[in-house]
Amino acid sequence: MTTFDNEKATEQASIANNDASYRLNAHYAPHPDYEGAHRYDTSATWTVKEEASLVRRIDFRITVWACVLICAMQLDRGNISQANSDNFLGDINITTNEFNYGQSIYIGCFVLAELPSQLISRRVGPDRWVPMLVMGWSLVAMCQSLVHDKISFYITRSFMGLLEGGFVPIAVLYLSYWYKTSELPTRLSFFWVGNYATNIVSSFLALGILKLRGHRGWPGWKYLFLIEGTLTFCVGVFTWFYLPASPTQTRNRFRKNGWFTEKEEIILVTRVLRDDPSKGDMSHQKMISPRELLRSLYDYDIWPLYILNLMQYIPMTPQYTYLTLNLRALGFSTFETNLLTMPVYVMIIVQLLLTTRIAKWIKGQRTFISMSAQFWSLPFLITMITLPDSTNHWVKYGITVGLLSYPYPQAIFAAWTSENSNSVRTRAVSIAINNIMVNLGSIAGSNIYRKDDAPNYRRGNLVCLVILSINIVLFLVTKIYFILRNQYHRRRWNAMTVQEQDAYLAANKHLGNKRFDFQFAH
Repeated sequence: MTTFDNEKATEQASIANNDASYRLNAHYAPHPDYEGAHRYDTSATWTVKEEASLVRRIDFRITVWACVLICAMQLDRGNISQANSDNFLGDINITTNEFNYGQSIYIGCFVLAELPSQLISRRVGPDRWVPMLVMGWSLVAMCQSLVHDKISFYITRSFMGLLEGGFVPIAVLYLSYWYKTSELPTRLSFFWVGNYATNIVSSFLALGILKLRGHRGWPGWKYLFLIEGTLTFCVGVFTWFYLPASPTQTRNRFRKNGWFTEKEEIILVTRVLRDDPSKGDMSHQKMISPRELLRSLYDYDIWPLYILNLMQYIPMTPQYTYLTLNLRALGFSTFETNLLTMPVYVMIIVQLLLTTRIAKWIKGQRTFISMSAQFWSLPFLITMITLPDSTNHWVKYGITVGLLSYPYPQAIFAAWTSENSNSVRTRAVSIAINNIMVNLGSIAGSNIYRKDDAPNYRRGNLVCLVILSINIVLFLVTKIYFILRNQYHRRRWNAMTVQEQDAYLAANKHLGNKRFDFQFAH
């Protein structure tokens, strides 16, 4: 990774210079418990060059390390695929069905852990909880080298899911502390690039490590789990000493002077809160109460995004899940199959970055840009349904790659959910639920292809086509819903006098996205 794109900054003027903004500023001031409250300065000014330099520094110090952490997660959860190529199932005497049960246990524990882990992070702090998670799942990864039967396999997969489940929503929320709304999608796109790039790198690592099979009488997969688990454990240890709690808490016993000067901390805090004042409405380490949790879960204005995240990837999931099996069924060898999966991962990375970049160029069109994945996939699914059985296997492979090269909007969706939450409390919960929905959709999509529909899965592809059509309608309904909600908010807000607006804001700081001065992104 070279450099991240720096959003074009504009000269920052004092809020106090604008009478209306100055009047409203008291209502948008950060909570006293917010870690950066002492650095929030309404009169602060800075140059384009100063802000660009700071953004570049947090790109390399925070976002790059977040990418390293998701690589560590994907390495430890994904190397089970490489272990399978080294007779893992035969060595521990389990069947394919028992292996699938183990993977289902992993996904189930992963989903169950996402929200609780996020809540623990709110109490402990991401700077402490994240390295604990990394070291925890690394130890479990190493323990997989001791697996000898299905029970020990099930136990290790369950603990792996429990420890890895909360990482992604915690990381997304943590990155939101550092970046403005317009900057976050680009950083999240690089974050998810790390996830898919690891699939490519881990394949090459496995080629070398698995050659140790027979050394000291061990199979190669034992060395794979031990070596890669040790590597990610070291990442966790380093993270414990490296990761700061917030932009104003970068000093520790190893960094006596911290990363930033007082002026730089003022810029970092003030620029983020001017962009989104809700990010300062509570401490990063304040536990969310059960009542607040329920209120966030019942936030009906975020549920359209949850439903979209549950549904939008289902039409493409079966082909992704069964990619290697389908390639083997087409007659490709094991070596050719592993090689032919590489273009899919490369295209996912390219489309992820490209889609996020387009969203930055075309502002205010998150719905239509995200919906492009459905339109992209439509002709490929129709082709798969109507393709003759005698079609050349290379043509079938090309169609599969084309389908799986769809514009990937996950970074846009994560930032979209964060923006529409408009409070730290709701944001912490919504990001976790968002990721839960993606995983639930993955489970549903993985069960569309059935054995009696093999090898062309025409019935399964028809189901995917129907779901895709429903998704297009859901995207349009979501767009209309947010437009209507914004019109309602605007009417109520404009109907108030200036004095009534002041009184309303003073009394309703806790309402988040229900406040009439808030407009939903769509």
